[in-house]
Amino acid sequence: MCAAFDGRRPQEELAHSAGIHRTYLCGLERDGNKNPTLDVVGRIAAALNVTVGSLVDE
Repeated sequence: MCAAFDGRRPQEELAHSAGIHRTYLCGLERDGNKNPTLDVVGRIAAALNVTVGSLVDE
């Protein structure tokens, strides 16, 4: 099972808060080749209480 992005919350809780499926969240963590929409990145950032920029690699 994949860890949650912030390492403090269960993955299921984070996925639920972001309004995405747990397996999709796990895939984003595991596979850097995924291309989530800006909407999805925004929802994950909001669920983590961080900025979108902090989740995006330059």
